[in-house]
Parts: sequence; structure tokens; C-alpha cells
Amino acid sequence: MAFVNDIRHFEAGILARFSELRETLADRMIRRRVYRTTVNELSNLSTRELADLGINPSQIRSIAYEAAYGN
Repeated sequence: MAFVNDIRHFEAGILARFSELRETLADRMIRRRVYRTTVNELSNLSTRELADLGINPSQIRSIAYEAAYGN
């Protein structure tokens, strides 16, 4: 009979958790900034300029979301 012992190195320290939280928050802030910037820039365009780009004004938020967060 065989016995398998699976030991994995697990970093559960408070500093590791804090570092991961900080990275997650920084990533979220960057993505949110991309979203808001995209919405603001597209919202400042006229309907004519949006039409030239092939964008309907109702698509602005979905385009910004895709730019920031992917599909």
C-alpha cells in the first residue's frame, strides 16, 4: 500500500495577504480610470463624430467597459 503526502508551500502571512490586496486594489483603480476616461472622451464627441466612428451614443458605456475589463 502506498502513502502519498502532498505538502505545498503556502504563504498565509498577513504581509502576503496585504500585498495581494494592495495589488488587487491598484488593478481595480487602473481599470476604473480607463473606463471613466473612455466614457468621458466618447461622451464629449458629437453625435456626428460618433457616427463617423460607427458608434451609437447608447454604446458608449459598453465600449468603455470592454476597453477596461475586456469582454
